[in-house]
Amino acid sequence: MNKQEIRKKIKNKLDKMSLEDYWSNSFEIHKKLFNHAVWKNSSIVAITVSRGKEVDTAFIINQAWKENKTVAVPKCDPATKTMVFRVISTFEQLEEGYFGILEPIVTDTKGLTSKEIELMIVPGVAYDFNGYRIGYGGGYFDRYLSDFHNKYLSLAFTQQFVDHIPAKSFDIAIPIIITEKSVFTWN
Repeated sequence: MNKQEIRKKIKNKLDKMSLEDYWSNSFEIHKKLFNHAVWKNSSIVAITVSRGKEVDTAFIINQAWKENKTVAVPKCDPATKTMVFRVISTFEQLEEGYFGILEPIVTDTKGLTSKEIELMIVPGVAYDFNGYRIGYGGGYFDRYLSDFHNKYLSLAFTQQFVDHIPAKSFDIAIPIIITEKSVFTWN
């Protein structure tokens, strides 16, 4: 299967997940994340605001604020296919942006450089057991990660895993993937 076929297959699987399983599995992932050393040792976290059946990130953002962590959310530029992470301290600093994704309001937030971000939580649709991922098709995170030198990981439900992702030379493997059942780590 090519990336588009895998993306469609996994999205269909996620759409069929019950809300009870969605919240239960998200909660298990949250617990594993909050107990992981990379979370505990990071004070500036970059994360997207989840939508649909992505692992819930609103709870993670609230937890980060409770722990006095700085939270940054990406603002996408579709013309250049780049993004800038901007600090938010409330959900009211978000507006609907590119592809209906909640993004920071530029006039209400300040940007961060990639060097300032200590932990990036990378979204994805599908993953394999080598750490490769399929995102939403824009290549924003692969481009950003190509020049990002701090910690990053992904959160995924077990049903988001496939046997093989057809990775290209520019695709970047995710070193840590946390699921409701396990924490996978690759070097």
